[in-house]
Amino acid sequence: MTNDFESIRSSDVIFVIGSNTTEAHPVVGAMIKERVAAGAKLVVCDPRRIELAKYAEHYLRHRSGSDVALVNSIMHVIVEEKLYDADFIESRTEHFEELKELVRSYAPEKMESVTGIAPEIIRSVARLFASGPNSAIFYTMGITQHTTGTNNVRSLCNLALLCGMFGRAGVGVNPLRGQNNVQGSCDMGALADSLPGYMKVVNPDAAPKVKKMWNADLNPKPGMSVAPMMDAAGRGELRALYIMGENPMVTDANTQHVSHSLDELDFLVVQDIFLTETAQKADVVLPAACWAEKDGTFSNTCRAVQRIRKAVDAPGEAKADWEILRDAANALGADWRYETPSEIFDEIASFVPSYAGMSHERLENGPLQWPCPTPDHPGTPILHTGKFSRAGGRAQFLPVEWQAPHEWPDEEYPFIATTGRSLYHYHSGSMTRRSATGEFLDRLYIEVNPEDAGSLSLADGEMVRVTSRRGTVAGEARVTDRVPPGVVFLPFHFGEAAANNLTASVWDPTSETPPFKISAVKIEK
Repeated sequence: MTNDFESIRSSDVIFVIGSNTTEAHPVVGAMIKERVAAGAKLVVCDPRRIELAKYAEHYLRHRSGSDVALVNSIMHVIVEEKLYDADFIESRTEHFEELKELVRSYAPEKMESVTGIAPEIIRSVARLFASGPNSAIFYTMGITQHTTGTNNVRSLCNLALLCGMFGRAGVGVNPLRGQNNVQGSCDMGALADSLPGYMKVVNPDAAPKVKKMWNADLNPKPGMSVAPMMDAAGRGELRALYIMGENPMVTDANTQHVSHSLDELDFLVVQDIFLTETAQKADVVLPAACWAEKDGTFSNTCRAVQRIRKAVDAPGEAKADWEILRDAANALGADWRYETPSEIFDEIASFVPSYAGMSHERLENGPLQWPCPTPDHPGTPILHTGKFSRAGGRAQFLPVEWQAPHEWPDEEYPFIATTGRSLYHYHSGSMTRRSATGEFLDRLYIEVNPEDAGSLSLADGEMVRVTSRRGTVAGEARVTDRVPPGVVFLPFHFGEAAANNLTASVWDPTSETPPFKISAVKIEK
């Protein structure tokens, strides 16, 4: 996130797209509702009628896969009516003329056939967002989980730049992270092409820095992200995997393909707190301590680094993740002598410039938001206040054309299936399905529009089967207008009825994120 949570209290317009905020991020959702109650205007863009739509000044039920066309048409109006922030664009951006030229062909009247949104609504939203004066964008995986996910994000950044919505309270582009500490794991280099601190392995400065810090030789070739790993394992090109705190048998695209790929491995290690569906396939399971059983830090979605403190002992042979990794490394011949998480954090601070001013001692007094480059630095709640981090201090517009999704309904598969979360479960359900909320919602349900249910003679509560080119899943029908005609929604938390049987193992060429939000399917009673 470019801004912190407190910044929401300064927003005049809140633009939420591809985010079921009150269910997937309920604390942030509550803060948005509080701000709307205090007078802010809310715009919600989602094919599914989420709870936040009840509070919206404008609810745009745009067609699945039309995000770039929608945002480009909003920018068309802003450019056409000269509502953009000319001073900001002149002083802090590049390539504005290219954006103007591209959005010229995205008139709302022309895009209505793509987005399904009436032109007068687009024009009202454009005027509202541009007038702000403080307009903030919030999005999640409804934007990123497409084969065009990177372009979806670029279009939102273009919109914020166009209206000068960076560098102060109440504005910004704010992706809400999906799992606890996913921001921290990315900060620490848990990406296929990066070292801790986001230094690319291909950077000529990377190898000398690694050599100096760890006396190790760095392979300059980027690794593989999750989806290509599964493909490589399925082809027999990847022989071993070490999986920590992930459950791809439930959460990854194309479950049958994932199962086959894991079975093809020579050796699979899973490190987790429960015997998940993935751990059941492992050759070795390493029992890990949960969050309350270890010391360390979490870095949250708005870049706040927070201390966590051990409250109880871990059961049985379970150990903290850092201890397991240290012991495994030493068994392989390393000489890692870490005794506490604080020592490891000090090493992080010496390698990662944005963490350089932090320590466990400082974090005892409360969280700090990176970048925090020196021990006396207060942290950075809001990014890009004076200049952008890009070379030269200017941001660049990256105009993108709308592209159709990877697959579209046809005669054989006439519906779209989209997956997502329920308020009552978290991710693969490995924790929440062992809790009281797991008893409240204990099986897969499938949302079906009343019009489609009528054509199938399908009543609420009856069983419905959904089939794609990859697989089939069955669940209890919920007949509701939360989904539009031609669309069904499935939560993905249920391993025994995995919604990801339906999804495709293709991905965005830049982010390598699979398209969980669009699968062409047929539905049967």
